[in-house]
Amino acid sequence: MTATYTFDVFSSLDGYGAHTGDWGGYWGKQGPEFLENRLAQYSEKQRMVFGATTFRTNMEMLNAEILDFEALDPWVARLKHLPATVVSATLREPLDWPDATVVSGDAVDVVARLKEESDVPLRSHGSLAMNRALMAAGLVDRVQVTVFPVITGQTGAGSIFQGAADFDLELLESRTFDGHIQELVYRPVPHKSI
Repeated sequence: MTATYTFDVFSSLDGYGAHTGDWGGYWGKQGPEFLENRLAQYSEKQRMVFGATTFRTNMEMLNAEILDFEALDPWVARLKHLPATVVSATLREPLDWPDATVVSGDAVDVVARLKEESDVPLRSHGSLAMNRALMAAGLVDRVQVTVFPVITGQTGAGSIFQGAADFDLELLESRTFDGHIQELVYRPVPHKSI
């Protein structure tokens, strides 16, 4: 049996994973139900998979001098303590991350091997280009999109699915947190022309 791979991403309603505006983290829309759910998801046994750019961003954020470490959301602090595989041709070990391994090579080959060998589920938060390639290769079992109630037409950055292949999506789960944040979990199936 192969390990399940989840592509986990935050999104504005118009499909951006980040912004260049003054919204703040989570576009300023987080609430206690959302944060509690994130901590529960990241407290489960799993292996994180990152592309180099997303890993560098996370490492900079989590290794920065923080005046009050308690200010980090607990799920974000937990993220650093999960085992991680980083697909990169440029990063070298040792990394300033407790349990991260760098694997060079094509992400499709690396993740296909991980899916066969891992005894825990695999999850990737962010790493947009890598995950679009993994979807195209049929390696993504679940796409978990958390939609925040904003439209970032002027300040949106990181179009999540721009350049991706066409997929039909089978809805597996949907939840609402704090009355306005939607978590949608889909099984992606390559779209076949009629």
